[in-house]
Amino acid sequence: MSRPAAPPWLAHALHAQRGPVPWSAVTRGALAAGPLLLAGIAAGRLASGVLAAIAAMLAGINDRPGSRRASVARLGVPALAGALGLAVGSYAGQALEAVPLTLVLTALGLLAGSVSAVGPVASAAGTQLLVTAAVGAGMPAAESGWQRALAFLAGAGWLILLRLVLPTPGALTGDFRFDGEREAVADVYDAVAALLDAVGGPHATARRAALTAALDHAQDALAGPRLRRHASSAAERRLHARFAAALPLAEAATALFWTAEPVPARAAEAPRRLAAAVRGDTGTGPLPAPHRSAPALRALDDALLHAAEAFDRAEGAQRRLLARRRGTKDAVRAVFGSGGREYGLRVALCFGASAAIAQALHHSRWYGQHQHWYWLPATAVFLVKPDLGPLASRVLCRAAGTVLGALVFAALAALLPRPAGLIALVAVCGALVPVATRHFAALTAVVTVLVLALVMAGGEPQASAGRIGETLLACALVLIVGHLPMPGGRGGGVRARLTAAGGAAQAYLIHVLGESGDRAERWALRREAYRTLAEARTAIAVAAAELPALARHTEGTDAVAQALERLVDTTTACAVHLDDTGRLTPGHAGQLRDALAELRLQEAEVPLPAGARSSCR
Repeated sequence: MSRPAAPPWLAHALHAQRGPVPWSAVTRGALAAGPLLLAGIAAGRLASGVLAAIAAMLAGINDRPGSRRASVARLGVPALAGALGLAVGSYAGQALEAVPLTLVLTALGLLAGSVSAVGPVASAAGTQLLVTAAVGAGMPAAESGWQRALAFLAGAGWLILLRLVLPTPGALTGDFRFDGEREAVADVYDAVAALLDAVGGPHATARRAALTAALDHAQDALAGPRLRRHASSAAERRLHARFAAALPLAEAATALFWTAEPVPARAAEAPRRLAAAVRGDTGTGPLPAPHRSAPALRALDDALLHAAEAFDRAEGAQRRLLARRRGTKDAVRAVFGSGGREYGLRVALCFGASAAIAQALHHSRWYGQHQHWYWLPATAVFLVKPDLGPLASRVLCRAAGTVLGALVFAALAALLPRPAGLIALVAVCGALVPVATRHFAALTAVVTVLVLALVMAGGEPQASAGRIGETLLACALVLIVGHLPMPGGRGGGVRARLTAAGGAAQAYLIHVLGESGDRAERWALRREAYRTLAEARTAIAVAAAELPALARHTEGTDAVAQALERLVDTTTACAVHLDDTGRLTPGHAGQLRDALAELRLQEAEVPLPAGARSSCR
């Protein structure tokens, strides 16, 4: 007998990411929060040391695998927002009474929640802004707001410095500053090879999605600032040229995927050799060429010849990164669009209500002196973030992780010497954060131990029981707010992502059918189409794993995304065929018509407002 499947919201809560241990991030975590706390104690600036350790902890949560250049924005932008929130919260907490302070925090919640819809970095920045605003308003300190902000920036800056300076294990030779970029570009060639191996088989669709993810990751890895302006110029040109050479390969592989006809095994050998050449920063040598028996195979052969030329050129041609950067207009559209409005309102309501409840408890006679009222709004901020998973999953994981972390700390607090034992515990937790990010409950448990250790190191009593109570109250509040109806209807984030994906698919289709000779523009449009589709699929998957009362609002959106995906795949196949023959066959034209008809049919069956329609006609 087969076991009954767990409901999606429970299955998501039990699922954990897998992968190798990020030892470099573990090392940075061990050298960040603990040593910063020790430095603050040694310098007689305990409060500054605690704030610096908190900043390093928050930066460690965002310290994900990738290139050093990408980490500058991924860690630095949220740190700047956190310092701003700490300063604003500190001055507001000192100058305002409970009611005006709550209104200020609510307004910050509306702003930060809306901005979070722009993307992952903006979301992290919005989170840190609100968390530090609550901490600044509720944590008593002798320092002024700007002094606390500087201490916060110093803590985050220390982790960023470690990220830029420390080599990755196994990359001690050569110019290790570009090991993340090389690995990201090499993964693209490996993903092309994996897709070619899977063409015509049951895993082809998953491999095509993995190729999109690899391209997105490499694009982000190369998008940051230069680490060294002059000495790195040769390496810069090679990396950009080798990523650019992967784009026509990915296009040809996608066209072969669309035909669903298996290709010879030797077709995947050349991309794997290219991947090895990227990792070793070497030339490729001879590459096995596929049979030129079909337009997509001829396009693959031409792309391999182009790649071999780019790899073997001594310095590599200067290539601009073939990516469409999302400008100010796109960011503004995301902030004021349906996703930004819905998220902003929910964050503002959760943050403001939790701050009001916490301050009411803080001043109540029956509850006693509620010393850490800022814990409640800070916890609500993390719980209301949709990019951490479905609502039910977030609540379950947060509650379980907090209870486990508080119990573990209560046991350790009775045994560890002070302050040496607490400093060591903070260092150990900092090292565990990069591993714990694979599951929200594990991350919550580690962060709970770390925060409680910092509180006790700051001279306050053990607070495990209070931490559990705050978290359970925040969980109940976020569950209530998460089910409230909002102006504009449900599923704003999904609608916004589908609209962006539909617009990108339309722009790509128009360019291909216009038979423009600008291949660089076509590859950029193709990248944007697949990237926005991947973002839409992620948002849809999260929405589908919500409780049934919430999941029903986005039913059918996955079928729309699949139809858009088929349209973009068909457009790619048409582009490759047009390059080879200069005209479309009746079969290609028919497939395009079928894809557009399927898209219109799926959109008509989904209960979404007209603003979410793809407009591909």
